[in-house]
Amino acid sequence: MSSLRQARKFLFAPCLLPQVERRLSICLPPSIRQYTVSLLNQHQHHKKTKQVSGMISPKVSVSPFTSSNPCYFSSSSNFWTDKRLFTPGPLGVTLNVKQAMLRDVGSRDNEFIECVKFIRHKLIEITGVSKDDFCCVPIQGSGTFAVDAAFQTALPKEGAKVLVIENGSYGKRMVKICESAGIEVHTQSFREDCAVEPEVIEDALQGPVMYDLVAIVHSETSSGVINPVSEVGKIVKENNPETIFLVDAISSFGAVGLDIEESNIDIFVSSANKCLQGVPGFAFVIARNTVMAKCKGNSRSLALDLYDQVTQLDKTNQFRFTPPTHSMLAFKRALEEYEEEGRVKGRSKRYAANRDVLREGMTKLGFQELLDPKVAGYIITSYKYPKDPNFNFPEFYNRLNEKDFVIYPGKVLDADCFRIGTIGDLHPQDMADLLVAVEEVCKDMGIKLPVQY
Repeated sequence: MSSLRQARKFLFAPCLLPQVERRLSICLPPSIRQYTVSLLNQHQHHKKTKQVSGMISPKVSVSPFTSSNPCYFSSSSNFWTDKRLFTPGPLGVTLNVKQAMLRDVGSRDNEFIECVKFIRHKLIEITGVSKDDFCCVPIQGSGTFAVDAAFQTALPKEGAKVLVIENGSYGKRMVKICESAGIEVHTQSFREDCAVEPEVIEDALQGPVMYDLVAIVHSETSSGVINPVSEVGKIVKENNPETIFLVDAISSFGAVGLDIEESNIDIFVSSANKCLQGVPGFAFVIARNTVMAKCKGNSRSLALDLYDQVTQLDKTNQFRFTPPTHSMLAFKRALEEYEEEGRVKGRSKRYAANRDVLREGMTKLGFQELLDPKVAGYIITSYKYPKDPNFNFPEFYNRLNEKDFVIYPGKVLDADCFRIGTIGDLHPQDMADLLVAVEEVCKDMGIKLPVQY
């Protein structure tokens, strides 16, 4: 029978790769056999230390959490190959996380029910709050789905007023969510290259409007700025203890420390495919039970109703509608790896090391960052476009892509910038390799180094 179930018998057998390939040829068709052998090739390849050459050669050591990188299928060459993703999502995950998806489970099987229970319990534990005070509500879709669901569920259908604090595209997206749902929304805007100023928020909250909910983005991924969530949360509650404080921590949770209780956060949103290094498919909301208890009947959407979702999960540990089974199997393994790496301390240490290598190398090449170091995080970094007449970002991006280095495509800020992510299954050596590729691409495009501004 041609199935991956048979392949698993041989995938980790204690024998040489040629022997495994011969065994697989007995039971698998070429396409599946090719994929299985490619996984073994990835594993063996990434156990070897990469050698770096060229002008940029930072001295780094390869972490024991070696980069395995995601795969994509090339229709032209008909084989699997690697691309390294220097983006804030989708991002690269380890081979073990990918392997966790190579099986099917029923959404109502006991094994999957236990998987859902494990994920909900572990996320509450990682967040550092009590299960008596907070609930974890996973929901199908991207982080934006969870943010949308949080607004839909937390606010009554009529009369609610929201203040969105924004300094980038993801704050602006929250405004659009409110507008689409018919929620009255007010905006306090800041420059996209600056952090939110708490004193300005204090003035805004002392005005004539009483807000039912105040929302802010912790790590504004469009620029890389980290906002002072704790200071803002304190101001919100001092102004009105009944105001709900919502934080989008989608790209920061798991790598940038944030105390939910100390920050007075009522609703906290994040995603599987960010710093916890799962795969896309679902996001989750951590919410105060006292807030969630008041939300029955609020949602304008059936699918995005967090109250109904958590009620069903608490009763049966099952989703209301078809859950992302494979994504959740992968996420369970990702959470285990997160523990092994040392949780937020271990992960932030690696991401910060990635950022240090990137900063040093890009500075040597002459690239200027958009943000002041005082407000910049280590999730993603924005670089200004050089003034060199030969610099063209689409060509720059495509040439890196052809070398299997994927940076963040397109322009989302008012400023002319491109972005490079440092999260996911990336390590200092990967950053060093990227720098070599950036240097080569600049030379191939005729861009003078160091680049000019």
